[in-house]
Amino acid sequence: MNTTILTDIEGTTSSISFVKDVLFPYARAALPEFVQAHGHAPEVRRWLDAVAIDISASACQDSVIVETLQGWIDADRKHTALKALQGMIWQDGYRGGDFTAPLYADVAPALQAWHAAGHRLAVYSSGSVPAQKLLFAHTDAGDLTPLFSGFFDTEVGGKREPASYRAIARELQQAPGEILFLSDVVEELDAARDAGLRTVLLDRREDYPMPRRGMSANGHPRAESFADITP
Repeated sequence: MNTTILTDIEGTTSSISFVKDVLFPYARAALPEFVQAHGHAPEVRRWLDAVAIDISASACQDSVIVETLQGWIDADRKHTALKALQGMIWQDGYRGGDFTAPLYADVAPALQAWHAAGHRLAVYSSGSVPAQKLLFAHTDAGDLTPLFSGFFDTEVGGKREPASYRAIARELQQAPGEILFLSDVVEELDAARDAGLRTVLLDRREDYPMPRRGMSANGHPRAESFADITP
C-alpha cells in the first residue's frame, strides 16, 4: 500500500506568520460581535458553555467568555472550543474574501504530485477540522480539499501524545509504519515516532532561521521544502 502523508499546517504547509498575524487578530477582533449575533445558536452555545465550564463558571456572562477567549488567543492556547469558534469566524472571512490562505510555493505542487502518485493525504492540526477545510478550500493555489482523505484535530487527542497518532492510524485503517507525518514541531514528531509513524521535520528558513540539526532535530529526517521529501 502507498504511504499516507499526514501533514501539520502551521509552519509546515503555511507560514506561522499567516496564522499569528492574520487569522488570530481577525478572530480576536470579530469575537464580540460574532458571539452577540450567534451566541444562542446551538453549535455556538455548545462551545461557549465548554469555555464557561473550563473556567469553573457554570453560568457566566458572554462578555466574560469572550474576554477569556481573547486571552487564550493572545496566549496561543490550543483549546478545542477556541479552535471551533475561530473556525466559524474564519469561515466568514474566507467566504467574504477578506483573505486567502497562502501556502509555501512548494506545497501545492507536491501535494498534487503525491496524490497523483496514489498516496493518500491527510491533515492533523490543532486548528479545528472545519478551519482546516476552510484553509485548504481557500488557498492562494485554489481549492485543494479534494486531494485529502482525512482531517484530524485535537478532538482525536493532543499532538504531543502517541495515542493520538495510533487513533489516526486506526481511523485511516493503515499501519502506523505506512504513515509519514510532516511537522515543524519536534515534540509532535517524537510522539508520532513513538506511535510507529515515519516522520520528517520541516525546517523552513522563513520560520526557523537557525537550522535545526543533530540534537535539535532529535533524530528526525529534516527537510526545508516539500520538494525535498520522498514518501
